[in-house]
Amino acid sequence: MWHKNRLQQKKHSIIAVMSVLFMACVLARPVGAAEVPLKNASFMPLWGSQAQFAGYYVALDKGIYARHGIDLKILKAGPGHTPTQALEEGAADFAVVWLTTALLHRAAGKELVNLAQIIQRSALMLVSKKTAGIKTIADMDGKKVGLWEGDVSIPPRTLFANHRIKVREVRQSHTVNLFLRGGIDVTSAMWFNEYHTILDSGIDPDELNVIFLRDWGMNFIEDGIYAMEKTLRNDPALAAAFVNASLEGWRYAFEHPDEALDIVIKYMREDHLPANRMHQKWMLDRMRDLMMPVNPQGSFGSLTEQDYEAVGRAMQRNGLIESYPDYSTFSWKSDAQEK
Repeated sequence: MWHKNRLQQKKHSIIAVMSVLFMACVLARPVGAAEVPLKNASFMPLWGSQAQFAGYYVALDKGIYARHGIDLKILKAGPGHTPTQALEEGAADFAVVWLTTALLHRAAGKELVNLAQIIQRSALMLVSKKTAGIKTIADMDGKKVGLWEGDVSIPPRTLFANHRIKVREVRQSHTVNLFLRGGIDVTSAMWFNEYHTILDSGIDPDELNVIFLRDWGMNFIEDGIYAMEKTLRNDPALAAAFVNASLEGWRYAFEHPDEALDIVIKYMREDHLPANRMHQKWMLDRMRDLMMPVNPQGSFGSLTEQDYEAVGRAMQRNGLIESYPDYSTFSWKSDAQEK
């Protein structure tokens, strides 16, 4: 009994000493050691959750944004949710926007700034069945061509104007069903998305004729990260942190594709979207191809002056915009893009 009491007293003494040491450490902690609160920020992709935006979902899920000091909210995107409108109304701090769309809005007096250029080579394609006999742009003259509504139709329409042909434009929905059923001769498609959907429907690649717009002098590069000039001016550190974290998320996604797909599919299911893993894998693989710099002047995530000028001149030549801003005014670079 005596030994038991001695052990209890010893245990209580050790606990007391540990409590004193803990309180001493807390009281001795410097004021500056307090955790810095995260900055709130919001981001709108161009469409619903899918591997086209894997880098952002990976950066959120892996705590990369938090490590860069950001408490990020990814906003709902898709029909009825326009990234440029969200930026201009202040509903989103950052968004994915096509370069052609951004230039149109700049021409209208909206001061969008390119923070990073995600896609380096245009992914836009015009796809037809070989049975239609369409091998060149000229062969599309008078044919039924499916075009999406809005700014995304600018590249193909500019291409048709350059080649002085008139196609029979047919409004294309967000599926390729009209093309698969023979309702149109040519469908618009993104390499990372609709093209694979066509293949997945059972059509062999050898049965198709594919025209990449970039191969016909129309490298109208698509996805970029944008913000309003006001946002950038008010907190350039936040913009830099967002770009750096996003590019880190993309690098992680490409280095760990299986994990990245798990993350993307998790968010797709949370958003009640159909999640086909093979399709998402195709999309992630193509995004890797499209994001790698092809211009000697370029670097990961940067908009080169050469690409910018080419798109600006083409849009100006075709009367889509009267003028476009100087490259140094339109494009902004963070440290991550210099690597």
